[in-house]
Amino acid sequence: MITRRKFLKAMALTSAGLAVVPGKVLNAKSYKQVAGAGKKVNIAYIGIGNRGLQVIQDFAQTGMVNVVALCDVDLGAKHTQKAIGMYPQAKQFKDFRQLFDKAGREFDAVVVATPDHSHFPISMLAIANGKHVYVEKPMARTFHEAELMMQAAKKHPNVVTQVGNQGHSEANYFQFQAWVKAGIIKDVTAVTAHMNNIRRWHKWDSNIYKLPEKQPLPDALDWMTWLSAAPYHEYNEKYHQGEWRCWYDFGMGALGDWGAHILDSVHEFLELGLPYEVTMLKESGHNDYFYPYSSTILFRFPQRRDMPPVDVSWYDGLDNLPPIPAGYGVSGLDPNIPATNQGDTPQAKLNPGKIIYSKTLTFKGGTHGSTLSIIPEEKAREMASGLPEVPQSPSNHFENFLLACNGVEKTRSPFEIHGPLSQVFSLGVIAQRLNAQLFFDSRAKQITNNAFANAMLTGAPPRKGWEDFYKL
Repeated sequence: MITRRKFLKAMALTSAGLAVVPGKVLNAKSYKQVAGAGKKVNIAYIGIGNRGLQVIQDFAQTGMVNVVALCDVDLGAKHTQKAIGMYPQAKQFKDFRQLFDKAGREFDAVVVATPDHSHFPISMLAIANGKHVYVEKPMARTFHEAELMMQAAKKHPNVVTQVGNQGHSEANYFQFQAWVKAGIIKDVTAVTAHMNNIRRWHKWDSNIYKLPEKQPLPDALDWMTWLSAAPYHEYNEKYHQGEWRCWYDFGMGALGDWGAHILDSVHEFLELGLPYEVTMLKESGHNDYFYPYSSTILFRFPQRRDMPPVDVSWYDGLDNLPPIPAGYGVSGLDPNIPATNQGDTPQAKLNPGKIIYSKTLTFKGGTHGSTLSIIPEEKAREMASGLPEVPQSPSNHFENFLLACNGVEKTRSPFEIHGPLSQVFSLGVIAQRLNAQLFFDSRAKQITNNAFANAMLTGAPPRKGWEDFYKL
């Protein structure tokens, strides 16, 4: 087991940065000529069922991993058996702390696909032990957790980090970057982001007045490790296998789940940073325990250098479609969106995506790697010949992480890039939870008009025995 002394000692260590290949766009052929490109990365997977299995399969397709260990609190359950069958020789652990304690010298990197509330302690322990970290989005559940993760990564520059919003290595990323550089996307004043698919993870009564009743624990489940640093809850099936996403104590709702796939390129290339105001404009099904059935949240971002202020409006819920501009056309669905373990999701009236308004142009985009188009179609045809060439991605998100571990590339969604976006989502969740308007001082990183909301930046104190994960 990782002791307090071991953990704090590891967090105090720093090392030199990894060598990278500056200014080069590499392709599959040129990789073979770069030292380290063909080296397999020794890896440990933490969270191996459902979405974790999908991520494991994506990494397997790279041919660049040597799987050392599998870790899951539910080893022995049906949903973890396929991953175990893929790597029967890998060491198995239920508790990630024992994984590091007993097998830490055998792997170079971890892939974290656990519920949102446990991303933070696992990632912090990995960084403390000098292990590269690929963690599913959202990066963290609270503002403070994301802040500490960014600080830890900065303190350990030899550690490679990547957040799992895989569209950040696909066509949308490179198109957005190229169109900003060419001045096609400029003077953006407003963005509408929307996720109006069915809320697949629950259909519960919003008049809830207490947490679910205790149920018998499944035989294979290590519930105390599942809880990690979160306040103690009695086990109930409504927290488990994807159901956790809707609870304030464990997940980040639709905003954290989909925002990272819809707003990632907007946030990075428009240099939005942190908002000065977050306002709940609409909520249905508001309660103290789980996310509302639908919500509209306004995020207001200040002027940055020569870029005007931007209002980002978030819409979720079946009954909460955003206003659609003239000439919008058909709502397409990105074929690269991973399936879920909850079954097929019926197609929505408006598929997840974004509408970007500049002073002169309007853009329509989807989610994940979907590219933008200029609307209306007549305007797109008029501008087609003057649009810049968009470079192809030299590596998908999983390859990008592994190549960065070997010093060949830099990750495209490291903690330093994705962390502020994760904090934006945390501020949105506080506004959802309190159904309130919040004013935020981005320099002091404090909510200035609501002391209770300001305390929620940190969240509930960690459970006894987990305090050291929150100390740098």
